[in-house]
Amino acid sequence: MPTTYDGAIQNLIDDFAKLPGIGPKGAQRIAFHLLSVDESEAQELAQAIVDMRDKVRFCDICGNVCENSPCPICADPRRDHTTICVVQEPKDIMSIERTHEYRGVYHVLGGAINPMANISPQDLNIAALVRRMQAAESDDAQDSITEVILALNPDIEGEATTTYLSRLLEPVGITITRLASGLPVGGDLEYADEVTLGRALAGRRSVTQ
Repeated sequence: MPTTYDGAIQNLIDDFAKLPGIGPKGAQRIAFHLLSVDESEAQELAQAIVDMRDKVRFCDICGNVCENSPCPICADPRRDHTTICVVQEPKDIMSIERTHEYRGVYHVLGGAINPMANISPQDLNIAALVRRMQAAESDDAQDSITEVILALNPDIEGEATTTYLSRLLEPVGITITRLASGLPVGGDLEYADEVTLGRALAGRRSVTQ
């Protein structure tokens, strides 16, 4: 008996199975769902993927995803540009925005320090963060940075990155804080509910003494 489907449908199942969070059975369900929908709906999905790849870029300032740089948050004069919240991934920005507790700007690292995966500080968007802080301290800067919030995932990699950044930024002489307790160790910001994440932001504490 054959263990796979023939041709295009199996290729689609295999491609879906490569996506994070989707196993073989989930990939199969999605593929057969697309097989049953109208052709126009399938074409819309395909076009949305093509448009995303063609149009979406990363903000030149913070590293957030956007279609035009700077992103809407960096370009918003109503935001507090003296406070930078450092996150691992662009998706973490939306998690924090949903709390309505934060009105500053962001900086996306693009990951966390992870020696097991050969991810070092040089592989992250850390140098750009340092340059942002230096630019903010220049004579013609409109806003100097007064606080950096380290809002990284409370796991081993996030803790290692928080420690590295706190030591790197401490000589600058600005306030460095991190999210307060309330987030479960080993969890991701993406899955934290708004109340828990909002309390963590409101109760953030200093990294350095």
